Amino acid sequence: MAAGRALAALLAALLAASAQLLQREASFTIALRTVDNITVMIKLRPGVLPSCQIHIKNVIKSELKIKPGENVTFAFTCRTPEKYFIMEIQKNIDCVSGPCPFGDVHLYPPGLPRLNRTFIWDVKASTKAGLELKFSTPWLRQIEPGETCPDFVSYNINSCIDMATVNIGTFCRNGSVSRVKLLGGVVMSLHLPWDSPLTTSGFNIANRASIKRLCIIESILKGESSVTLMSPNYPLGFPEDELMTWQFVIPSNMRASVFFHNYSLSNCERKEERVEYYIPGSLSNPEVFKLSDSQPANIAGSFNLSLQGCDQDAQNPGILRLLFQVVVQHPQVDENVTHLVDLSKEWNMTVTIHFEGWPSRIPLMSEPICLICKDPRTCDRILTLVSGAVYKISFLCKDLSRLRITAEKGISCVDLRWCQRKIYSLSVPKAITQLPVRLHKFIWKLLAPDLINIEITSPSLKLQQHVPEQRCNTSYSYSIVSATPQTELNVGVFCPGGSIEKIQMRNNSTISLKTFGKGFLNESNHQDLKMSFVPHIKDECTFTLSPDPKAKVYLQTPNWPYGLPPYVSISWYVIVPSKQVARLGFSKDRMGIACETGRAYVNIKEEALGAEETVRREDELLPEPRNMYHNFWVNVSNCKPVDKTQLTLQFQVTFADKQIDLGVILAVVAGAGVLVAIGLTVCCVKKKKKKSQNPMVGVYNANVNTQMPGNQGLFTKGRKNNESHVYAVIDDAMVYGHLLKESNGSVAPEVDVYRPFDGPIGSLPPSPPPFSFRKDIKHSSNTEEPLPLMDADHDTYTFAHQKSGQLEDNGDTNEKNNGDTSMSLLENKEQDGLVE
Repeated sequence: MAAGRALAALLAALLAASAQLLQREASFTIALRTVDNITVMIKLRPGVLPSCQIHIKNVIKSELKIKPGENVTFAFTCRTPEKYFIMEIQKNIDCVSGPCPFGDVHLYPPGLPRLNRTFIWDVKASTKAGLELKFSTPWLRQIEPGETCPDFVSYNINSCIDMATVNIGTFCRNGSVSRVKLLGGVVMSLHLPWDSPLTTSGFNIANRASIKRLCIIESILKGESSVTLMSPNYPLGFPEDELMTWQFVIPSNMRASVFFHNYSLSNCERKEERVEYYIPGSLSNPEVFKLSDSQPANIAGSFNLSLQGCDQDAQNPGILRLLFQVVVQHPQVDENVTHLVDLSKEWNMTVTIHFEGWPSRIPLMSEPICLICKDPRTCDRILTLVSGAVYKISFLCKDLSRLRITAEKGISCVDLRWCQRKIYSLSVPKAITQLPVRLHKFIWKLLAPDLINIEITSPSLKLQQHVPEQRCNTSYSYSIVSATPQTELNVGVFCPGGSIEKIQMRNNSTISLKTFGKGFLNESNHQDLKMSFVPHIKDECTFTLSPDPKAKVYLQTPNWPYGLPPYVSISWYVIVPSKQVARLGFSKDRMGIACETGRAYVNIKEEALGAEETVRREDELLPEPRNMYHNFWVNVSNCKPVDKTQLTLQFQVTFADKQIDLGVILAVVAGAGVLVAIGLTVCCVKKKKKKSQNPMVGVYNANVNTQMPGNQGLFTKGRKNNESHVYAVIDDAMVYGHLLKESNGSVAPEVDVYRPFDGPIGSLPPSPPPFSFRKDIKHSSNTEEPLPLMDADHDTYTFAHQKSGQLEDNGDTNEKNNGDTSMSLLENKEQDGLVE
């Protein structure tokens, strides 16, 4: 028991000693003089739990306030009080009832604990006088609300007029703002982090005469630099009917330009919100601009900029605010050099000169600025020129490689009768290519109504599709998109130097020429892309290819790699060069989709007599690589797939010289020899017959059957009474006469003999079955033979030698059939017992 009491006493002594030691190590003493009129407040940081306390004598507190004339010693109950506490030191200065302590402002009192602290100087002054805050180098830089300074040291300036307080702005160190002049009182705050080594305030206070406006902010810009400034209370509203001024001190050999990056206007009842420039040497001071105007640029030397508010609508005042930038640059060597841009003969075209990355990228305000000027004082980062006018522009920029040109031209057709005869050149005008700025993109928007389609041709250069196996390496390329209000079809990316001679599109299209590097300036003179309007076409898009001999062409379906939209049909027409053979092959063995509605098809049709049309559905294997000896079509038609995966196909066409088959040559030679032998034989027989025989005459035979069976009553008169003749004998020369040539060297054509048509076939793509009627197609490798022609309405002649005793029998037979029972000898020679 006694041992327990002794242990408890020992622990209590140790705790007391620890508390005394802690108090000795972390104790602070703050002594404030009454004449200094300073108050110190230590309180918990917002949102922090009270895990640390303030220990004053035998009292524990979470907040401590030390008033003027007090002397307080205290300690913290933790070793890291900067995590829990902040401190405010406020000094009140009355310049109304007594003299002001002008001069340098000190950080007082000394010996403060290392906490995040804010020094506040509340200066009360008459509105008839002005106060000036002058900052020592490196001066200040204004920041937007919510932005923090790199070293966490910041200044906040508020102007106090009567009972109203206006936030002039928040500033960091290292900037160009050297002085701030205010009307009436001011509340100046300096925020320091707990570990800041700063021991001076960095500014002083001076008395000045009334400035007759809310404030004047002075900014000194030396060398190439820029400054961003905001109106008071930004982003809230500028005080109603107030006036303020920014003074910019710039060396006379430098050039300044003003840019308004963000502004809004209030609803004015009287007066008008505006900005005024006072430029030394200007004949029109002050120069007045609206906030919506392009602001002055290329200003030589110092100038003033003032913002004037208005009397606002009491019911709906709105907000007047402004964020702007002033950029100072060295005058350019060629600032007086102007470039003529003649767009007077152009139609429906705009040309925009802009910084690199526009419009998706907004350049940092700290970046060097390139300006484009329409006249010496009207300059901007972005300049848009429109067709129908002539411009003289100049550049205020050290490095023109940071500038780009984007142009857009619209071409439309309303009446096909008028525009079908016209061919439009899709080339970049020389007015653009002669500028010392790189062309980034030229966009042609081609608009056509229903039933009028668009055709793009490249007669000499031809186009190559950009595919992984055959990439474009030219200085420019064309991106082609065909679109309707409902769908958009990315036809592909193309460059010059390929095999595509023509592209036809059914819908409105956009062609974007994009450049790569500086080589386009040299190649721009050889552009040959042309456009015309054509009548309606069947497919969404049709390509015509005219490859060079031994070429290798890679092609892929539009919208790659996302796939064709549902129910879209695309065709390729490939012209095979003479004495060449094309080999067509697909990059995969199946289409790789399953259809929910309709069917997907691949059709291949060669323009040759008797050539079969190859058709494959989405559930079948694609054709194996094959040789094509004539011009051919490839058509791809999509269905509505069951999932999000769409139809994508790649195929290649390679060309090589035709291989001559020796067996075919021998067969042709042998056939020719047989024909020659037959011709000679016929000639000899004919000559011999003529010498040994008299000419044969036709003998009428009334008893020979001369009508086809089953055609009773074909003649209106009976065979007995009509004038039909039968030749009893025919000359051998007449039998072989069809083998002989006429005197003019041509062969007489056979009568009533079927001849297949071997003329030219029209250039139309194969027609896949309609989506609503596409069923399973049975494929047959054998073509049907044509049906034999029937002799229905022609008089039939029979040839035979006359035989004794036959005339009377035949006469009886004819009587039994009313004189009209004649039968074809060629069909019934066995029945009639005729002997040839």
